[in-house]
Amino acid sequence: MTQSKTQNRQFVLAERPKGEPNENTLRLETGELPEPGKGQMLLRNEYLSLDPYMRGRMSDAPSYAAPVQIGDVMVGGTVAQVVTSDVDGFEQGDWVVAFGGWQDYALSDGTGVINMGKQPQNPSWALGVLGMPGLTAWAGLTQIGQPKSGETLVVAGASGPVGATVGQIGKILGLRVVGIAGGAEKCAHVVDTLGFDACVDYKADGFAKALKSAVADGIDIYFENVGGAVFDAVMPLLNTSARIPVCGLISQYNATSLPDGPDRLSLLMGTILRKRMTMRGFIVFDDFGHLYPEFSRQMGDWVTQGKIQYREEMIDGLEQAPAAFVGLLKGEAFGKRVIKLSA
Repeated sequence: MTQSKTQNRQFVLAERPKGEPNENTLRLETGELPEPGKGQMLLRNEYLSLDPYMRGRMSDAPSYAAPVQIGDVMVGGTVAQVVTSDVDGFEQGDWVVAFGGWQDYALSDGTGVINMGKQPQNPSWALGVLGMPGLTAWAGLTQIGQPKSGETLVVAGASGPVGATVGQIGKILGLRVVGIAGGAEKCAHVVDTLGFDACVDYKADGFAKALKSAVADGIDIYFENVGGAVFDAVMPLLNTSARIPVCGLISQYNATSLPDGPDRLSLLMGTILRKRMTMRGFIVFDDFGHLYPEFSRQMGDWVTQGKIQYREEMIDGLEQAPAAFVGLLKGEAFGKRVIKLSA
């Protein structure tokens, strides 16, 4: 199916998944275009961002944000064009960054919407390196990681949109950067294209030993977005006064029980105390949204100058979004995964 000018396709939450989302989790519905009222604009979504946090919104467990209600449109960041507008500062044809969700069209009063003008270059990049993932990388590393030239930075999920950006910023700031990624192809990209000093394949035999060999002087900053067995290998290698920004734990998002093995909490707490480490979770717009203008200027300059490389995985068709999202949670994505809605 292609995007229509008269109908609105929507993926709504049909049921709360137990473990991994499946074909029953989301339901595709088709209806009429929404009618904008006074003080509203109609947006036609062109690109939909797929991000791990969406799994949490499918659950009604306590979290930092309200869950999607059964029958409601699945949430998601979008790049859209303004169809009609009764909102100051926005007019027909403007490209915008919004939170339009898994649908072709959305209404907005302009709250939280960023206007990119009539002819932005690479508009979908506003969902990646120039948007939330980029801000997550930049703010987590600079504000929590507090990098100092010559230190060692280890980045989990190093080929993904956040991890890839973290590592490249680390190189710009004079760090030795070691990535962790799944598979030889991703590790080669991390080193050869992104410029990391090394990359360790967590899927290969002897992962923990290989990681230890790659960080002879230990780890000063560990950027965490995976958790699980990856963190188990990292923890004994952390240096005194190490900093650990935590933006996600994708290995746990589909979990229905605690991980196998002994309780690691006492070991972690003892390590934090003994090595005087800082471990801080963050929700990027809640904690660092006020820094967006500074980030936007800096990241825009780095991208323009070619100092930051960016890989985007574009998938055509809204109907492909559920399967693409499940694959994202399984670690199948290579770069920033985006759904192209328009033909």
